[in-house]
Amino acid sequence: MPKTPKINETFACKNCRAQNPEHANSCRNHCYKCLYSLHVDKNLPGDRMSNCQSLMQPIKADQNGKKGWMIYHKCMECGKIMPNKAAPDDDFGKIVELASAST
Repeated sequence: MPKTPKINETFACKNCRAQNPEHANSCRNHCYKCLYSLHVDKNLPGDRMSNCQSLMQPIKADQNGKKGWMIYHKCMECGKIMPNKAAPDDDFGKIVELASAST
């Protein structure tokens, strides 16, 4: 499998407008405050090949034994669902709310 380039940039959230810093150890792909994302990846995390570019709503969260907390986003335009690893500075209260609502 080809390696995707790591794009780790600061950004303003399109949903809540919070300024998101770079991720300390990886690539940030969702807002640390409201957990919303953008549909920028097509096939692989970090490929930034999607033409959709729409908001992705966080719809559930669960714990994965190997990866830790996972947040699942659903594109508000095309409906694609993609899992994303939670970042250490994500709003943990919101993650717990998502996990509680998904059970």
